[in-house]
Amino acid sequence: MREFRSSRRWWFVAVAVLTVVTVGAVVLVARSGGGSADRPEAGPSAPPPTSSSGPPATTTPPLPTGTEVPGPLRGQDVTVVPTDRRAVALTFDAGANAAGLPSILATLADQGVQATFFLTGRWAAANPAGVAAIRAGGHRIGNHSMTHPQFTGLPDAQIRAEVLDAEHAISAAGADPRPLFRFPFGDRDARTIAAVNDLGYVAVRWTVDTLGWKGSSAGVTAQQVADRAVGALRPGEIVLMHIGSNPDDGTTLDADALPGVIQRIRAAGYGFVTLDALAG
Repeated sequence: MREFRSSRRWWFVAVAVLTVVTVGAVVLVARSGGGSADRPEAGPSAPPPTSSSGPPATTTPPLPTGTEVPGPLRGQDVTVVPTDRRAVALTFDAGANAAGLPSILATLADQGVQATFFLTGRWAAANPAGVAAIRAGGHRIGNHSMTHPQFTGLPDAQIRAEVLDAEHAISAAGADPRPLFRFPFGDRDARTIAAVNDLGYVAVRWTVDTLGWKGSSAGVTAQQVADRAVGALRPGEIVLMHIGSNPDDGTTLDADALPGVIQRIRAAGYGFVTLDALAG
């Protein structure tokens, strides 16, 4: 009987030791992260792991670095180059087709004039050869948004996407649009101007719109286009013209009027600058 009690005592001791060892092992495994069956990535329904380097990538490029809009140009949608020089900045917007581009580039090359071209991202992506031809002519390129929406109706996040997606598309076509931006339709307010300034862009409007984009179907002529450009002459004048043809009648009045515009502006004693002149 004594031997039986002694055997039972040792049996209980052995069970107790085994229990302690087992519990300790479980605690150690739990602290070390458990086995693979307990990890989220082990199951088929587990979410994919995220990178520890930052948030998931988006289609919008990151903010440009090293860009700062000069104080006097912040909060402004510039309508004139600040200068006393008798100089005019010819600018061309591209958001539709490229019908007038060959004629415009040929005239500028023939007259030895450099201009500034504001491109939408969609236009740049669809016309990489056009972007290359503009650059080959020594002209300046600016940002005209990705899809040409009215900015005052957009939330801040969409404004950022429009500007930076266009920057990415224009850069992919081989040009750098920074730091020049033009609002589609000229639609802007204090909030939208501040938003593009925060992205490193100077907002540039115009002194005069030639209205060549209206086409002959609206009663506009190449003579009237030239008259409007010359009629607004002043130091630092910014002239707005367009590359594409009118969608209703196919006319390219700005391209047609350009030789006369340049000749008449020169005859008035003016020369030409690109919008890089905004930097002083």
